[in-house]
Amino acid sequence: MKRIVVLSDMQIPYHDKRALRNVLDFIGQYQPDEVHSVGDEVDFPQISRWNRGMEGEYRGDLQSHCDAFGRVFGKPLRSVYGGPVDVERSNHMDRPLTYVRNRAPGLMGLKALEVPTLLDFAKYGIDYHEEPYEIAPGWLIAHGDEGASSRIPGGTAMALARKWGYSVVCGHTHKLGIQHEHMAVNSKLTRERFGFEVGNLMDLKSAHYLKAGHANWQQGFGILYVEKNRVTPSPVFIRPNGTFVVEGKTYGQKA
Repeated sequence: MKRIVVLSDMQIPYHDKRALRNVLDFIGQYQPDEVHSVGDEVDFPQISRWNRGMEGEYRGDLQSHCDAFGRVFGKPLRSVYGGPVDVERSNHMDRPLTYVRNRAPGLMGLKALEVPTLLDFAKYGIDYHEEPYEIAPGWLIAHGDEGASSRIPGGTAMALARKWGYSVVCGHTHKLGIQHEHMAVNSKLTRERFGFEVGNLMDLKSAHYLKAGHANWQQGFGILYVEKNRVTPSPVFIRPNGTFVVEGKTYGQKA
């Protein structure tokens, strides 16, 4: 049986250091067949539309945020795991291209300004995907911003599943949950479709834009178990103390 770990939005440098460290340690122990990420590995706040013309746009620390990707994710991951790693495009990771397109279109096409180069994906053996792609039989992985967002965990992914005709695993909403639709006729299952959202790995305290620090977000990640053409999704909830349970075993350090 193939085991695929699906990582959620980190938004470095606003990631939860303990949660991310525990998840990377888990990958080292678990040794899944593949690791995929739904995107938003780096936040890129300096070049967001929310900072346009504001102090944050002029800090000059964009390179330090790019370097942080390798320091807190790329290098630690590759120190414990040698298998395939794939990353899906996302709205935050689109920010460099969007910024150049809107503010300096003459620089469009420079590979030096593309996300795989900025974050040194080649160094860490990471494959980057600019479109949703098939992660398992009948399943697509996407970021989750390709359609309307739902307030209910799993709802955004389920809407994409209905639209695309595939089961969908995604992030973006920072919610952790599964919705599913099973169709049958004459007591025979004719269609099985899932919408799976894998939570987030952010530090909630770093999301200063949240009023009163309130959000219906859940820390976690996902696992897909693939046996021939049968895929079973499994959400992994990260407790407030940073620990989580996979297949009956507790992982993670509280400190």
